[in-house]
Amino acid sequence: MHGYEMIQEIAERSGGAWKPSPGSVYPTLQLLEDEGLIASETGEGKKLFALTDAGRTAAEEGPDAPWEEASRGVDWEALNDIRQAGFGLMEAFGQVWKTGTKEQRDKAVAVINEARKKLYLILADENGTPED
Repeated sequence: MHGYEMIQEIAERSGGAWKPSPGSVYPTLQLLEDEGLIASETGEGKKLFALTDAGRTAAEEGPDAPWEEASRGVDWEALNDIRQAGFGLMEAFGQVWKTGTKEQRDKAVAVINEARKKLYLILADENGTPED
């Protein structure tokens, strides 16, 4: 597969807990190729990579896959709740930003800033708990 596919695969295998950046993946691929652990060929305008025999042996002898470590102990239900809350917040903020007046935008920024402060107060355990 090509580098972008690898990034997507790692993100999927780790349940989204780890998504490496292209800036870390492509230099690593070059290093692995230089060491003879992978080989590349260009197909359909993309550089495709595959393990060599030496790479397969090294992978079998090496430690657990890093995506397994990255996802170990993750509370997937809580992570999903957090993502949904964050996406919902950004969606609402985006709607205000696109269609609101300057005054409404200023209020939205103030709400986001206040929410950030309250989140840090939760960590500091100083009156940052949400009021019902």
